[in-house]
Amino acid sequence: MLDRELLEVLVCPRSHAPLLYFPRGEADRDEADAFLLCPSARLRYRIEHGVPVLLVDEAEELVAADVQRLVDRAKALGIPGA
Repeated sequence: MLDRELLEVLVCPRSHAPLLYFPRGEADRDEADAFLLCPSARLRYRIEHGVPVLLVDEAEELVAADVQRLVDRAKALGIPGA
């Protein structure tokens, strides 16, 4: 789990927009699946051993439909900022 204070200051390195934190992955099942999402840049950042990898070159670029699906899932899970 990432610290709440850290999450408040983290932004996407490309767009400088806030990030959505999925602490247990999209399925909300396992902390090993945690990731950060920047809807505006359409980038998904992995988290390795509790450390966000906020490198644009290593982020997964998503298509708009996948971003919308994840934003909708974040809303359903009650993820802050969704």
